[in-house]
Amino acid sequence: MKLTILGCHSATPRVDTHPTSQVLEIKNNIFLIDCGEGTQVQLRKNRVKFSRIKHIFISHLHGDHFFGLVGLISTFRLLTRETDLHVYGPKGIKDVITLQLKLGNSWTDYKLIFHELTSKESELIYEDDKVTVHTIPLKHRIYTNGFLFREKLGERKLDLNATLNANIDKSYYRKLKQGFDVVNEDGKLILNADVTKDPAKPKSYAYCSDTAYTETIIPIIKNSDVLYHESTFLEKHAHLSNPTKHSSAIDAATIAQKAEVGQLVLGHYSTRYDDISGFKEEAQTVFENVELAEAGKVFTF
Repeated sequence: MKLTILGCHSATPRVDTHPTSQVLEIKNNIFLIDCGEGTQVQLRKNRVKFSRIKHIFISHLHGDHFFGLVGLISTFRLLTRETDLHVYGPKGIKDVITLQLKLGNSWTDYKLIFHELTSKESELIYEDDKVTVHTIPLKHRIYTNGFLFREKLGERKLDLNATLNANIDKSYYRKLKQGFDVVNEDGKLILNADVTKDPAKPKSYAYCSDTAYTETIIPIIKNSDVLYHESTFLEKHAHLSNPTKHSSAIDAATIAQKAEVGQLVLGHYSTRYDDISGFKEEAQTVFENVELAEAGKVFTF
């Protein structure tokens, strides 16, 4: 599981800061999460192939999280994309994007499929044979969701020495990986547990951006391997959290501690701060395993 940060600051872009966007690579899927201004430039800088992006998840309709989307969609068109593109986001995102495409006479030649979200409860919005994605309802000034990405349990691993010693024909290896007992070439039943090993523990990534402190998300993200949680403010400005419906570094760390996640990644820093080191320092007073998101930074979990 690999996470590439394209942008992790809030509100107004600056020369050295970029609004929210990131790429999650999980089980050979490339998921784009949020798409603030300049996302396609950041994708280029970080050498993410446009053709591999087939699913885009937009948390909410504030500009620093989706103003880059129509530009990216248009660039895909200019590059003669043919592959379907799925966009998951709040109700209204289809109207916003299609109006811009209509007025610019820039209809895509590829199929653009919108999955508009309205539920205030966590729901499954994507699934394939390896990964599921659920929404994480957040508490912001407008309808907002985070996203929980979970690997499915993989196939069992063959213990090759045990398999050979058990005299099992290779044609049964697939059955063994699927968890079945098989009969060997001597007609003896071989128990799966005797010749295979448990698969790797599935990983999970919870993305929570733009939310006030809310413990309602804890049951959803409980025991996630990695939590990305917004931390717009340091404690000296924590009084701004409630009116703006954002979180502080301490808020994020408290959620991480209560949800018993493996690692916390902080982001969505207010551009009022020139130095972001204080976010990690404050968060670690509550939760030890903290990392700071920075544009261009790659995390491998």
